[in-house]
Amino acid sequence: MGIRDKIDTGSESGTNFFERVYEAAKLIPHGRVTSYGSIAKYLGAARSARMVGWAMNACDGREDVPAHRVVNRKGILTGKHHFQGTNLMQQLLESEGIEVVDNQIQNFEKVFWDPMQEL
Repeated sequence: MGIRDKIDTGSESGTNFFERVYEAAKLIPHGRVTSYGSIAKYLGAARSARMVGWAMNACDGREDVPAHRVVNRKGILTGKHHFQGTNLMQQLLESEGIEVVDNQIQNFEKVFWDPMQEL
């Protein structure tokens, strides 16, 4: 039993926390980014940003989850080492028009997507 199987928020649908994180990440619009903490807050688990990070790290092979659009609260690509290749996360973001310099998103406030405000 992996950590994904041990975490359940007791949601009515019976889905575990990681699946709820993935569903939230799928809502991030093309060309925008959000933070681990913003997803946690949106899911009603404001103090679980680290758990959101674990979920993003565990979604390897799920092409339907845009994990590259989730960064830390300062716009730094902290999860980049979980992507194949050395710069894949940055390349994916740049292909969506997001500028990245030294592993940090430029104009972070402009491209930041807050699910609490936008959903």
